[in-house]
Order: sequence, then C-alpha cells, then structure tokens
Amino acid sequence: MTLRPALFIALLCVHCSVWAHKASDSYLVIAVKGPEVIAQWDIALRDIDFAIGLDSNGNGEITWGELRARQANVAAWALSRLELQRGGSCPLKMTSMQVDSHTDGGYAVLHIAGVCPSSSGDLRLGYRLLFDMDSLHRGLLRLTVDGTSHVSVLSPGSGELRFDSEEVSRLVQFREYLIEGIWHIWIGFDHILFLLSLLLPAVLVHSGNRWHGVTRFGDAWREVLWVVTSFTAAHSITLSLAALGWISLPSRLVESAIALSVMLAAANNLWPLVEHRRWVVAFCFGLIHGFGFASVLAELGLPADALLLSLIGFNLGVEVGQMAIVAVFLPLAFVLRNSRFYQFGIFVWGSRLILLVATIWLTERALDLKLVSS
Repeated sequence: MTLRPALFIALLCVHCSVWAHKASDSYLVIAVKGPEVIAQWDIALRDIDFAIGLDSNGNGEITWGELRARQANVAAWALSRLELQRGGSCPLKMTSMQVDSHTDGGYAVLHIAGVCPSSSGDLRLGYRLLFDMDSLHRGLLRLTVDGTSHVSVLSPGSGELRFDSEEVSRLVQFREYLIEGIWHIWIGFDHILFLLSLLLPAVLVHSGNRWHGVTRFGDAWREVLWVVTSFTAAHSITLSLAALGWISLPSRLVESAIALSVMLAAANNLWPLVEHRRWVVAFCFGLIHGFGFASVLAELGLPADALLLSLIGFNLGVEVGQMAIVAVFLPLAFVLRNSRFYQFGIFVWGSRLILLVATIWLTERALDLKLVSS
C-alpha cells in the first residue's frame, strides 16, 4: 500500500523544478508614435533554448557567448512570430540584444525598431511566440499608440488584436487586470499549493490524535471562508504596497519565504501545531505571497491614469481565481472526507508531496541551486 504512493510522489518530483517557477511568459513593451515603432522584448533564455537550442555544450547553462553566437537565429525566430500593421505591414528588425534577469531566471532582451506605412489609424498586432510548443505561454504586453497606453495578456486564443490611439475606457483596463489576476493565481503553483495545504484539513477535525470528517458542510465552508478571506486580505495589503513602490524586498528572499510558507503549511497537516484558527496562518503568510504577486505587476506595469482601478482589478482577479479553486475542491473533499482515500491518500500523501516539493523549492531558491532538471 505504501509503495504506490511513494512511487507516485517520486514520479511527480521529476517535474517539481518546473512547478517551482511561474509558467512561461515573455514581456513585450512597444511604443508607436506615428509611423515609428520602438520595442523591447524580454524572452526567457530557457524558452529560446527549448525552441531553437542555445546550450551548445550541453552543460545546462546558457552563456552570453552561446547566445551571441545564435543572435541572428534568435532575431529571425522571434520576429517571425510578431507582426505589426498600421496601414500595412510594419517591417521590424532587431537593433541590439542584451541579457537581463527576472525573478525566474535569465532573459534575452531584444531591442526592436521598425517603420509602418502609415502614421495614423489602428495598429494591429499578431503574437504567436511559443504557442505551437507551449499552450500555457503568455505574452505580457504594454503598448503605447500615440501616447495612449494599452495592456494585454497575449494567449493562443488572442488572435489578431486591434489598438487605436483613442483613450482606453476604465472598464476595459479593469477587465484586463481582472483577467491577469485570475490567470496568475492559476499558474502560480506555489500559491495554489499553499492554499491547498490550508484547504485539505478544512473538511476534517483533529481529535484523539486522529482526523475525522466534519459533520456539516457549513462547518467546512466557514473554515474555508476564513482562510481564503484572510489570505486575500493579507496579500492585498503587501501587493498594493509593493506595486505602489512603497515597500521593496529582494526577489530571492520573497520566493524563498513563499516556499517556506508552503512547507510549513503542509507540515502542519502531518504534525498539527495549529489545529484551529488556520486563518491566522493564512494571513501571516499571505503577507509574503503578496510580494510574489507584486512581481507580476512590476513586469506588467500599472497605468498611471487608472492605477487604483487596475490594482483593484488584479486583486479581485486573484480572489476570483482562488474561489474557482475552492468551488471545485471543497464539495469533492466534503463528499470524500470520511473515506480512507481522502484521509490517507489525499490528505496524508498529498501533504507529504507538497512538503517534499516545497522543501526542494526552498533549497533551490535560498541557495540558488537547481536540484532537479526541468
């Protein structure tokens, strides 16, 4: 009986290094003024290596020399997946390339310039970087057309987008950041595992050194409501403070603390120290998770003319994403709460798995190591 769960965990651990980081994103900043186009495109080195190959010696590390040797190939590959039109196609060329670091590793920074046939009218954008290889990839776009700012998340379903120089409505900006918040809680595996660690015991009661199923759904729902509300309130505070630039913490410290929070929450399920008021745990560690969400907004940017509304939209999106997870998890957990499958297979082994993955994350992030290849 114990061999199968152990084997299951061992197999999942092969992928835990991938889970340790956010899903694949690129960051595209474009400024269009009349016919002139100036852009900066940050693409993860690991994504470029996956697509066209950079690691020539196969040592698992990409050097500036390896990137520079394939510079022309990188430019051709990336620009073939980005199209701008204003009165016709806008030919684009890469003017220079640099390397920069984001919270999840090294990025190639492509500086791009171009000239469109027309100096006015709508701008049309087509983006398809990595979509043929990774359906979870997203492009985070910040676009200025003749002084008017636009923000968008580019996905396989985006198709060709149209932008004009007219002022974007507040409602559209709110919706864009709402969607961004939903998306980033769903791909934030460390945030999800922390939340699940607190949700797993919500349908159980610890007494006599054993876990028993709660008698009423309302008891479990109240516990979950307290946990999710506390987590949301906490990360909203620090997210807002960090997004507004009032507080800044080193990314390695934040990412390590998030991994530690997941580890401790899972360990508490196995060796209960906090059996009641788990909402306090959710609030305390939620403050740390807020800084993690803020790194997303730092990359995406907040429009100066709708800063508060966009910030509220992003926070609300995170909350909607969390409640969607709860809506799927809680009814199933309540139905299964008294079964050995839930109490042993899901609760115990699930907590062990989360603890193991979080321990690897913490070691990698705190010591800047890579224990499991992706």
